[in-house]
Amino acid sequence: MNTSVTIAGVTMKNPVTTASGTFGSGQEYSKFVDLNRLGAVTTKGVAIVPWEGNETVRIAETYGGMLNAIGLQNPGVDVFLERDLPFLKQYDTKVIVNVCGHSVDEYVECVKRLSEAPVDLLEINISCPNVKQGGITFGTAPKMAELVTRKVKEAAAQPVIMKLTPNVTDITEIARAVEAGGADGISLINTLTGMKIDTKTRKFVLANQTGGLSGPAIHPVAVRMCYQVHKAVGLPIIGMGGIMNAQDALEMILAGATMVAAGTVNFVEPDATVKIIEGIEAYMEENHIDEISSLVGAVED
Repeated sequence: MNTSVTIAGVTMKNPVTTASGTFGSGQEYSKFVDLNRLGAVTTKGVAIVPWEGNETVRIAETYGGMLNAIGLQNPGVDVFLERDLPFLKQYDTKVIVNVCGHSVDEYVECVKRLSEAPVDLLEINISCPNVKQGGITFGTAPKMAELVTRKVKEAAAQPVIMKLTPNVTDITEIARAVEAGGADGISLINTLTGMKIDTKTRKFVLANQTGGLSGPAIHPVAVRMCYQVHKAVGLPIIGMGGIMNAQDALEMILAGATMVAAGTVNFVEPDATVKIIEGIEAYMEENHIDEISSLVGAVED
């Protein structure tokens, strides 16, 4: 039974990683999870300079999930390289660094700083607001998405995975744009924009008013978008969005994901990633499946 998967020439021992922003850089979870068991650890967003993030309140529970408006708070790439990366390199797992930026130049400079680091893949978060374009996110405009992809690819030493926002009319249009820009892979979906209001105070629960909705409530949307993108482009996909167990992960793989990322579930079940891996292995054994790759996109039309 072979659970290994390959994305852009990088082979992971199994198809399970963590969703950026839900696992730190592994330190907090290492007491609950043997990081050696994971196919990869995807880090919290890393920027060229520290980001303070948004004002509190920044998290709120919802039916079937949660809203967050953390604002990609992070200590910056220098701290990541000095503190977090050495910690991760103690383990037999691949490292995927999520990169964020407010301008094309910020993305490029951060990628350059990572070029000589022992990092396996870069995941570029194009759900960030572009300060030079009035705050519009890079991932909602095809030309902008293609531009940042091309510029990052020119500067990157590692394969580039573009992380797409679902807050668009046609996800395949953005997927084709990043493919045209030279992306080595795609990850999707990021959070859906949502809002929560306190009926007693008649005020917004989140200080930012809106936040990103994640958790099982968005899983059917994520599966649909994964399927659409798999049909539209020829790039490997890291699928995410409400994956709570092995069944959810397998559903995403059947829709076209080569790899899956567990996110919100980490907050309620810290060892969920290992349970998902074990569940996939059990499914393969029960169904006499020799290669996990044979399940990618295998849903019957």
